[in-house]
Amino acid sequence: MMKLENDTVYLRALEPEDLDFLFEVENDISLWEISTTQKPFSRKDLKDYLANSDRDIYEVKQLRLVIERKSDNAPIGLIDLFDFDPFNKRAGLGILIKKEYQNKGFGSSSIKLLNEYAFRYLDLNQLYAHVPSNNKASISLFDHLGFLKTGNLKHWLKTEKGFTDVLVYQIFKNQ
Repeated sequence: MMKLENDTVYLRALEPEDLDFLFEVENDISLWEISTTQKPFSRKDLKDYLANSDRDIYEVKQLRLVIERKSDNAPIGLIDLFDFDPFNKRAGLGILIKKEYQNKGFGSSSIKLLNEYAFRYLDLNQLYAHVPSNNKASISLFDHLGFLKTGNLKHWLKTEKGFTDVLVYQIFKNQ
């Protein structure tokens, strides 16, 4: 049996009790540039989302998990598989760690767990991530985890300061 946990984090499905956490994260304007969000989410929108979050990844083509710190079961972030393509055996990977928990190894631990789940359980061949070129911490994280930088999408994201490039990172099952 595969458990989505290690010494520091536990990845779990969304629960109705995550409403306040989701409301806080999804309405953090500082994150909108990387998430391509353009409007706030209401509690009703998020309640409806949570009510349907148990749908199968093969049906909705995405999976969102809460990252909990094992020491106290505090939700510290979210990790996603999106654009799930079972035919081509690939998915996008997205991760968000709350600021106060960044640079403490939680992101690395979470991605390692999700990689294992994606490659062993879902039998994917590859995961990819889009990383803004100005996000030095995420670039360092994906480099450290063995993801390969395979592309550069020019002027991909609109920011307050203009457009920024997005780097494409990939990791493969037997890499």
